[in-house]
Amino acid sequence: MKEELLSEIKYDASGLVPAIVQDADTQEVLMLAYMNAESLRLTMETGETVFWSRSRRELWHKGATSGNVQRVVGVRVDCDADTLLILVQPAGPACHTGERTCFYREIVRP
Repeated sequence: MKEELLSEIKYDASGLVPAIVQDADTQEVLMLAYMNAESLRLTMETGETVFWSRSRRELWHKGATSGNVQRVVGVRVDCDADTLLILVQPAGPACHTGERTCFYREIVRP
């Protein structure tokens, strides 16, 4: 990510920004999580996704316990600078249920 874009990111009142995680190869959306400035910095430094857990109120390195890490190949910010897109190469399922994506439940098919 270009350094000047980092300063443009619009965090919400809680200091968080939504992060959509997408498989870089298949383009499948894997999950939605939240990042604060520290988790984004750690993600860029380590090359693996680190999020802010809103329920546990702590940093969360995806795959630290399961082994299903997500290697980051790109980080983008949307036109309003209020949502991130994290492109990854996943080492396993993204969902805590064991599903490849958190979006496996279909409500309606057009």
